Amino acid sequence: MIRLWGRARGQSVRRPGGPHGGRRSGSARRVHQQQGTQDAPREPVDQRRQNGRRGWGPVAGLRSALGGRSVAGQVFLLQVVIVLLLIVSAVVALVLQVRHDGTEEARDRSLAVAETFANAPGTREALTGPDPTTVLQPRAEAARERSKVDFIVVMNTDGIRYTHPRPDRIGKKFVGNIGPALRGRAVTEEIRGTIGQLVQAVVPVEAPNGSVVGLVSAGITTENVGGAAEQQLPLLLGSGAAALLLATAGTALVSGRLLRQTHGLGPSEMTRMYEHHDAVLHAVREGVIILDGGGRLLLANDEAHRLLDLPADAEGRHVHALGLDADTADLLASGRVATDEVHLVDDRLLAINQRPTDLQGAPSGSVATLRDSTELRALSGRAEVARERLKLLYDAGVGLGTTLDVTRTAEELSEVAVPRFADFVTVDLSQAVLAGEEPEAGTTLRRTASVGIRKDAPLYPVGEEIVFVPSSPQARSLSTGQAHLEPDLSRAPGWMEQDLERSAQVVGYGIHSLITVPLRAGALVMGVVNFWRSEKPEPFDPEEVALAEELVARAAVSIDNARRYAREHAMAVTLQRSLLPRSLPEQSALDIAYRYLPAQAGVGGDWFDVLPLSGTRVAVVVGDVVGHGLHAAATMGRLRTAVHNFSALDLPPDELLGHLDELVSRIDQDEAEEGSGAAVTGATCLYAIYDPVSRHCTLARAGHPPPAVVRPDGSVEFPEVPAGPPLGVGGLPFETADLELPEGSRLVLYTDGLVEDRERDIGSGLDLLRTALGQADPTAPPDSTCQAVLDALPPGRASDDIALIVARTQALDPGRVAGWEVPSEAAAVGQVRASVSRQLAEWGLEELEFTTELILSELVTNAIRYGNGPIRVRMLYDRTLICEVSDTSSTSPHLRYAAATDEGGRGLFLIAQLTERWGTRYTAEGKVIWAEQSVRGGFQGDLLSGV
Repeated sequence: MIRLWGRARGQSVRRPGGPHGGRRSGSARRVHQQQGTQDAPREPVDQRRQNGRRGWGPVAGLRSALGGRSVAGQVFLLQVVIVLLLIVSAVVALVLQVRHDGTEEARDRSLAVAETFANAPGTREALTGPDPTTVLQPRAEAARERSKVDFIVVMNTDGIRYTHPRPDRIGKKFVGNIGPALRGRAVTEEIRGTIGQLVQAVVPVEAPNGSVVGLVSAGITTENVGGAAEQQLPLLLGSGAAALLLATAGTALVSGRLLRQTHGLGPSEMTRMYEHHDAVLHAVREGVIILDGGGRLLLANDEAHRLLDLPADAEGRHVHALGLDADTADLLASGRVATDEVHLVDDRLLAINQRPTDLQGAPSGSVATLRDSTELRALSGRAEVARERLKLLYDAGVGLGTTLDVTRTAEELSEVAVPRFADFVTVDLSQAVLAGEEPEAGTTLRRTASVGIRKDAPLYPVGEEIVFVPSSPQARSLSTGQAHLEPDLSRAPGWMEQDLERSAQVVGYGIHSLITVPLRAGALVMGVVNFWRSEKPEPFDPEEVALAEELVARAAVSIDNARRYAREHAMAVTLQRSLLPRSLPEQSALDIAYRYLPAQAGVGGDWFDVLPLSGTRVAVVVGDVVGHGLHAAATMGRLRTAVHNFSALDLPPDELLGHLDELVSRIDQDEAEEGSGAAVTGATCLYAIYDPVSRHCTLARAGHPPPAVVRPDGSVEFPEVPAGPPLGVGGLPFETADLELPEGSRLVLYTDGLVEDRERDIGSGLDLLRTALGQADPTAPPDSTCQAVLDALPPGRASDDIALIVARTQALDPGRVAGWEVPSEAAAVGQVRASVSRQLAEWGLEELEFTTELILSELVTNAIRYGNGPIRVRMLYDRTLICEVSDTSSTSPHLRYAAATDEGGRGLFLIAQLTERWGTRYTAEGKVIWAEQSVRGGFQGDLLSGV
């Protein structure tokens, strides 16, 4: 419509009489007079149309387009120039881009190939071998052909080549910068080498200790990169030619279509058509005004008169003389381009669009349209507010409850609401909620989170315990369970009574409005959330109260979930702690230190134990139940109890693991029948027995990581202990490994959480453990070794439990071990008594002579009577006095109560009464019957008198 009016300004405007005469016809006549145009001589319309039809079509359009004086011809020439410029620019850009991309591709490929070959298995070993060239030359050539590079050169740290595509270059100095690579950093450069201009990368080959043992370089000559420009240039030129053809055809079609659309109409017919358009122009509900280049109003339709309140004689006057406000008048007089520029005219918001008309030789001036956007702006403002609130609720739904932590969830709520909804947000929770319990009714809360646009607000700080007075909004929200609004805090006496001095500081700080919303999860009220406003002068309104309630409702669900999780986690941790050993038993074989770190995500099933055995031996066991939660902790407790029971039988490690495997299988079967589906399969265990007399350690493992042994000289090794299947799998027997550990060695047992996580595989973890143990002081106590290992392998936010045991071996003094061979005859008992008496006197244990002779007399007599030779007696003086009698029989005596008429059967009963404990241990040669006596209590005469 506006374009037609712009065209009409250069034509004669004629208006027929009728309803559109009057002022509008006069304005149109003035436009006609000012432009000074005349009607052209007319020819009959039918004849003109007939003549026009003969010229319509693509041929006529092409002639019109190629005629440079027509608009179509000018557009066509412009399109030709643009297409040519685009082609030239594209060719230049293509050449530059291909050159740049080729160089970058050469850099990336050479660096990747060099690093891959440097880190390939065997490269480092070959560099330190006797003949690197023999090993590396064929590998380098094969890698060069596969990777499509021009060379791969391996050299020593002096730059002497071990490999080269040209064998005559081997042994000569490498051409390039190797300084950064010698310092452990890769370098890429462009140089002229022995095979021409090239791009090459040099990377170091590092030993495990970080030192550089050699260098690897890979490169590509510049003549072998690029080439894309020659392939793409014909396509680009062809596209340009096609664009020219399309421009020619398009211009011809457009020109022919214009001829068809005008139907060959002359000026009079077009004038009549514009008069109809003038009528429509004044009927539209959008203001239209036309001004000349000097800012004089040429035309204003009826809607423009109404919106701008123009006088009746406005046409022909300067825009500054129409009584408009200065900003609107300046915009219209300037003629500058404006798009939806909003101006306040009286009580209306007008959106003004303005465009100049002096284009393509048209008369200078401008056309402006005006649209009343008052109501639209109000609706748009409300829609924007609603959109922001929905976005806030969405962000709260996404950002709240990312962790199962009560405090963090309260902080997330505060961070979401500041500053988009409130200037300050504080969250006060019951202490019971922070502990994972259900809160009791009351107004004593603890400030858990406080976030604001500034840090110096005089509000209660985080961590302070607050007792709200009954008149405060917080107390009323807690008691009623409803949100409370204080629009003006300076006029809220109930709120001020909480703390008169602090309340005055808050108001003086500028905080003037408050919304208090209770944190409710069903009928449970966990605390309150306070939204404070200071920056905006207007107070909170009821709609914002509803928004605050929705925000807090979403946060309450997350906080209640975190509270429940905290309670369950505390219960599980308590259960787990109760199932783990609280203190280590006293024994002299091993000096033990341990660390246990529970998983951050939940309770796991890692466990360990130290079990004293007969003969001063000690068993150390570590296990892991895969999974987390109460089930894993409970299963761990069952396995630990089972190990205690099996170890009391003095079973060797492989047999103990076999019994444990059967137990786990039965547990799985029972739970499968109950439908719980919580199988234990995945549990692992490592069981080790150390004998301080022989300094031998016997180990067996069921799917568990291998132990580490640190020798007294500081060397670290992972002994070959056969890896059996995890517990519960069954089908395969377990095997043992025997180690001789010198006194002062350290035996390190651990669970996989120490050496393996999501960012580190078990191989890397074992290397780090080996390094940490090797760097630890061999003379330091085991506790220092534990700390050194954890410092070198930091668990961070561990996703699995970590159990670490460091046991330093100790040997029993040979002077505290005595043994005798005993013939299988009754007379030998007296000889044993005599030898025992002499040995006890030597140890200073004369007070134990009577009971020890009695015990050994009974045990030796039973061995002679019921066992098989040879018979051996051994006494060990440690924390207790241990007597052992061994023979080759596998039969074991049993304690029984003899009747009054029985002649025998009281020997073991006497032994059980005189010793702290006794038992039988089976060996590969037979059995050992042992008994322990306390070296502190001495002989108990009243005990014998009772017997």
